[in-house]
Amino acid sequence: MKIEHIALNVVDPISIANWYVKNIGLKIVKEIQTAPFIRFLADSSGRVMVELYNNTNAPILNYSEMNPLVLHLAFVSTDPIRDKNNLLNAGATLESEQKLEDGSHIIMLRDPWGLAIQLCKRSIPLLSEWEILEKKTSEVIN
Repeated sequence: MKIEHIALNVVDPISIANWYVKNIGLKIVKEIQTAPFIRFLADSSGRVMVELYNNTNAPILNYSEMNPLVLHLAFVSTDPIRDKNNLLNAGATLESEQKLEDGSHIIMLRDPWGLAIQLCKRSIPLLSEWEILEKKTSEVIN
């Protein structure tokens, strides 16, 4: 199986979706104009989606009070400094910034509604690491 999407119950899915389209480059692939105002947003790969909606039958978490390590949306960034500055200019706030020993650069921000966003420039992309592990496992089995 593969993941289709992750869903977040939010205060204002329309405004939040528009912000992510304008500032992160996500694309709306499906939307419902009536409550709960669902927006499915796809990344540039077209393989990962986030669903935003406002469903009053479930609580809306106070994302701004949550530690960003509990929940965050992580995005690959080829230029984290530029992307950080662009997002700060668009209303995001900075939480933390780290340069790891392996050369990776990780920046944690919050969107204007408090949801944590992580910008990742990894020295070795995670999926590449997975592909290497998968190949090694396959070689051992065969």
